[in-house]
Amino acid sequence: MNITRRNALALGLGGLVVAALPLPARAAVEDAVAAFTGGAATGTGGITLTAPEIAENGNTVPVAVDAPGAVSILVLAAGNPEPEVVTFTFGPAAGSQMASTRIRLAKTQDVIAIAKMPDGSFVQAQSTVKVTIGGCGG
Repeated sequence: MNITRRNALALGLGGLVVAALPLPARAAVEDAVAAFTGGAATGTGGITLTAPEIAENGNTVPVAVDAPGAVSILVLAAGNPEPEVVTFTFGPAAGSQMASTRIRLAKTQDVIAIAKMPDGSFVQAQSTVKVTIGGCGG
């Protein structure tokens, strides 16, 4: 087999392109959820996720989560390179199981909140946030 310079260059560039492709974001989200829940199924209800429908500035998107009685809450940004944003843990002296923060979103994506309840069950809420570019609605 005779490899020419063109073939070597094409193979090298092809390898660089494949290496530069991002890993599937869905797999990273599923791994984070599985690590938090221990593989248990998540239900709905009992958790409220408040996030804007449209965020003009993806650098500071306000997010609030309320899950009465929760032991801990995980917040994920499904489209970010690192989907795990924050985990809030509540002790027995916590007055309420609610938290708010500002997160950075790389693009339009789903924000997911999963709460671990005292009985060991998990509940989930999800909201899609459209991130505009420069506040122009694009």
